[in-house]
Amino acid sequence: MRAAVLQLTSSDDPLANLPVTLAMVDDAVAQGADLICTPEVTNCVSSSRRRQQEVLCHEADDPTLAAFREAAARHGKHLLLGSIGLKTNDPDGRFANRSFVIDPQGEIIARYDKIHMFDVQLSETETYRESAGYRPGSVSVLAETALAKIGLTICYDVRFPHLHRGLAKTGAQIITVPAAFSPGTGPAHWQPLLQARAIETGAFVLAPAQCGTHAATEGRKRSSHGHSLVVSPWGEVLADGGVAPSVITVDLDLADVDDARQKIPALTHDRPFEGP
Repeated sequence: MRAAVLQLTSSDDPLANLPVTLAMVDDAVAQGADLICTPEVTNCVSSSRRRQQEVLCHEADDPTLAAFREAAARHGKHLLLGSIGLKTNDPDGRFANRSFVIDPQGEIIARYDKIHMFDVQLSETETYRESAGYRPGSVSVLAETALAKIGLTICYDVRFPHLHRGLAKTGAQIITVPAAFSPGTGPAHWQPLLQARAIETGAFVLAPAQCGTHAATEGRKRSSHGHSLVVSPWGEVLADGGVAPSVITVDLDLADVDDARQKIPALTHDRPFEGP
């Protein structure tokens, strides 16, 4: 199978982002991709809760999701909409950071809400409180597609190995890590974390990423690390998207998953232990 990861620089205007992203989907299809993956918050990158409240929609009304379902059906391809920000009916008004797997008929076959919230202070000038605007999910998700079994994660989830191990032990051959990774941590942590998750699970890791400085109509402008990666089950970096918007395609042989897990069957070697 051939997978494509799209690297974007999304703004805080979902309707302006959509045609750019759909054109990249068309490009990926032209390159023969069977599975096309977009980054975290494909529809809107914003640090302003007021702006998000203005432009985000509920799932049933979201134009990005509707357009991706139509594109999947038109092209007859599997699409991973890495995540979009969505309104919810939560009493506190927080949004959902939700990933979707869409089949070649345009049907949604899996949804995943990001579990781990990025609440960190990297410096006096760079602070993130994702949980202030987004409510965390509580359920891990394995999408069983005609192409492969795909485990779904989002960005900060990459720092929690047990989530990925659980997905692998239930059959995930591919684990997706769509991201808008911080430039404060990206240079040191992004690639080694993704390689570690691939090695530990013996799965392909597909990590489509946001990159560059995101245009914003209000609030603090955000930047993202870029460097979308495809990592093999043996931990080899098969593709790196660099720092500019791009479409990267890579051929995946799922036999490599079986080979890695036969050589290092760590998923079957769990032992009970006590302490500390």
